[in-house]
Amino acid sequence: MEHLAENSAELSREQLSHAQYVALLEVTESIASHRNLADLFQDLTRRLHALLNFKYLSLVLPDPEQNVMRLRTLEATENGALKPGMEFPMEGSLSAEAWKSQSAIVITDTLPENRFARAMETFRAYGVRSAVCLPLSTPRRKLGTLTIGAAEPNAYGADDLEIPTRVAAQVAIAVENALNYEDAQAFQQQVVRERDRLKLLLAVNNAVVSNLALSELFRAIPACVRSAMQCDAACLSLPDQNRQVLRLYGLDFPRGRGFLREEMVLPVGGSSPGTAFSSGKPLVFSTAPTSLDETALRINAGEGFQSGCFLPIIRQGRTLGVLHLLDRRENAFTQEDVEFLSQVSSQVAIALENALEYRELRESQEKLVEERTYLAREIRTEHGFEEILGRSPALGRVLRQAETVAPTGSTVLVQGETGTGKELVARAIHNLSSRQDNIFVKLNCAAIPLGLLESELFGHEKGAFTGAIARKIGRFELAHKGTLFLDEIGDIPPELQPKLLRVLQEQEFERLGGTRSIQVDVRLVAATNRDLAKMVEERQFRADLYYRLNVFPIVIPPLRERREDIPVLVNYFVSKYAQAMNKRIEKIPPHVIEALLRYPWPGNIRELQNFIERAVILSDGRVLEPPLSELRLPAPARPQGGQLTLEDAEREHILEALRSSGWVVGGQDGAARRLGIPRTTLIYKMRRLKIPRQSA
Repeated sequence: MEHLAENSAELSREQLSHAQYVALLEVTESIASHRNLADLFQDLTRRLHALLNFKYLSLVLPDPEQNVMRLRTLEATENGALKPGMEFPMEGSLSAEAWKSQSAIVITDTLPENRFARAMETFRAYGVRSAVCLPLSTPRRKLGTLTIGAAEPNAYGADDLEIPTRVAAQVAIAVENALNYEDAQAFQQQVVRERDRLKLLLAVNNAVVSNLALSELFRAIPACVRSAMQCDAACLSLPDQNRQVLRLYGLDFPRGRGFLREEMVLPVGGSSPGTAFSSGKPLVFSTAPTSLDETALRINAGEGFQSGCFLPIIRQGRTLGVLHLLDRRENAFTQEDVEFLSQVSSQVAIALENALEYRELRESQEKLVEERTYLAREIRTEHGFEEILGRSPALGRVLRQAETVAPTGSTVLVQGETGTGKELVARAIHNLSSRQDNIFVKLNCAAIPLGLLESELFGHEKGAFTGAIARKIGRFELAHKGTLFLDEIGDIPPELQPKLLRVLQEQEFERLGGTRSIQVDVRLVAATNRDLAKMVEERQFRADLYYRLNVFPIVIPPLRERREDIPVLVNYFVSKYAQAMNKRIEKIPPHVIEALLRYPWPGNIRELQNFIERAVILSDGRVLEPPLSELRLPAPARPQGGQLTLEDAEREHILEALRSSGWVVGGQDGAARRLGIPRTTLIYKMRRLKIPRQSA
């Protein structure tokens, strides 16, 4: 009977061994059919239950450079804190000890075990009472460890390691194959990435040597970078003239939601690209930052950006702008990406510098052409007289005010009747200022049709309106670093007044039909013969613009209030026109001077100038013979008898001319031409005599 029992036990051991070998064969087949470690472990877990008693199975691989052990995959019957990808220091690590010694480490009971505290704590959390940590190696490399854990103690004794050791040998082959496959895949991806990056460098290089226009460069570079880096969005940003904000250009964002738009403005302070611009160093974020200004936060939240890479574009020590890369994934940009993109930004800097210098050169050439054309017109224009002449106290006060305000750079408002010499005072302010070596630009706001006034002031882009066949530089841009004189400022239409106010306050504007802000440094001198304060009360002129213009008012007295200057002016004009007409006029009769002193000169110096020119033409000898009858000297006022006063007579005369012209003020058949005076003088007289405007 005992012999029969021994034979039965031997048969049982042979059958069990056969089953285990069948299971090992299945493990081998499983290993041969998987290249991915996660898939391999999932299949192994199912098959190994036929060979081993376990509830915990993990694969840990070393990273000697970082001095850590990394959990690659895990199978456990209970949920715990471990996740694939987690790393642990090698010091005190069960897996590190087995890997280094290349010997199996058996833990018979995790409860009393005082070695490897971190591993024991993990085993207890998973309900593991005994475990074995097996080194994984092949003749070519030491790979890592395979750890097997059971729910009961003493599950793996010295006699029970044959099957786990065989399994570990098979798993080692599988792990080596999988790692080789991963390395091959990574190498292939690296080759593809390097190819794409070389393409990008070539594309940027082509942009450098192709002399692309700035707008074309803005489109080409972000598109190339986004395609090569496989990110969601790319663009460039350039600073404004004050380097306080960055404006976006060339946005390439196919799946954008509209929160990030081309030509948006971001502050240099309080934004990631602004930080990169200020520091001159690349900036990378892997999760959306919260310490940004409101605009940047709104963009990140609206577009869902979780990663960003901002590279300053630096050329010869000067930061030209920033290259932006944005992505909705976390950790989208590695240090390797940053190093490569730094090379790209260096190439971009060359192209950008060339394009910016070309644009600046082209704009300078356009400005020089405009200045030459403007100055040529100025040379052909009669300014009236070259110097401010007179010795009256009233004129002296004006000149002292001009001398006081000239060096300050403040805005000046010159007020006075038509023909008093407001432009000459403006020129004197310019010539006495630090801007005297730069251009003095003037514009009569009343002489430009309403539809063209905005273009004259601010310029326009090609195609901004019908007839805009080329880009035009406006007077503000032309007067950069100089002085702009706006005559008849009271005739600025209400719709243009806010834009003028913005230029005065911000020194910034956009051309008509343009989107790019242009910074200028212009001193404004304005002039008017109208009562702007009254116009503000009547809501015909913006109060804020009036206060901005009225920083330093200068009131030029009319000629009738500085009669002592009339002889000086008469002598000057006689000498000037006699020389121009090749005549010799040596004497001005006293009665002529007396008559000129009595006349009120409603047209002021301009009227006197024109009258003397006409007198020189009519004089045949050496004595000035002016047509004094044209002055229509008023008769002495009669206190009784109901006679009209001079003012009433002048009002009636103007009303008669207005009625006969159908209340048309200017033009060939207008009242001003019938009266023989300028249109602006007639308007002034109508306002002074309280004659209301009426429609024809």
